[in-house]
Amino acid sequence: MSAGKLFLVPSPLSDNRVDLIINGQVKEIISSLNWFFAENIRTSRRFISSLNLGRPIESLHFAELNKDTADAEISKLMDIVTSGEDAGVISEAGCPGIADPGAKIVALAHKKGVEVIPLVGPSSVFLALMSSGFSGQSFTFHGYLPINKKAAQDKIKQMEKEVVQQGTTQIFMETPYRNNQLLEVVVSACQNNSLLCVASDITGEGEFIQTKKISEWKAKRPDLHKIPTVFLLGK
Repeated sequence: MSAGKLFLVPSPLSDNRVDLIINGQVKEIISSLNWFFAENIRTSRRFISSLNLGRPIESLHFAELNKDTADAEISKLMDIVTSGEDAGVISEAGCPGIADPGAKIVALAHKKGVEVIPLVGPSSVFLALMSSGFSGQSFTFHGYLPINKKAAQDKIKQMEKEVVQQGTTQIFMETPYRNNQLLEVVVSACQNNSLLCVASDITGEGEFIQTKKISEWKAKRPDLHKIPTVFLLGK
């Protein structure tokens, strides 16, 4: 029996915009799958149910694949695919494999000779970069910054230096409930003339994307508490 395929299934960044964001091809692929490796099973089940595909959610198989999933468990999940089952990898929001533990099973799929098929969908990182006005030719995605305030300040200052010296756009993010604290650290660590883009609730009804000087953010800061946000430094 030939191995199955591993599909990288994008999920919406905002719950109430599923029909506008998820295209027909993605829905068709999801309809054909019986197995899903999900960062969060509850939200993945809700996402698939919202597509109204005519399949009872109880008939589908879900396995957890998050940052705490052991390598041995990931290997067992891959055994499902190598035995002939197609499977979909679903991130908590956006595209699997970008700031997401799905990258581990994708790496294993390549080692096993399993075909990996990425599906088109929303990525908060790239949508933020597209709308920032900063260089998309040269950029670095740092993911989550250190929680420690001093370590975060040092990291931000280093990123600011790379913008000045190399023109490289710096992209980073935070757990939504710490967004406001991170914004405070950014505006305190950076020079007044540095440019910061704040891209919040991307594709959602409350979408907020603005690029301003640090001095302008100091004068008026948005409330980003519990709202998925991407931050970018650039020029």
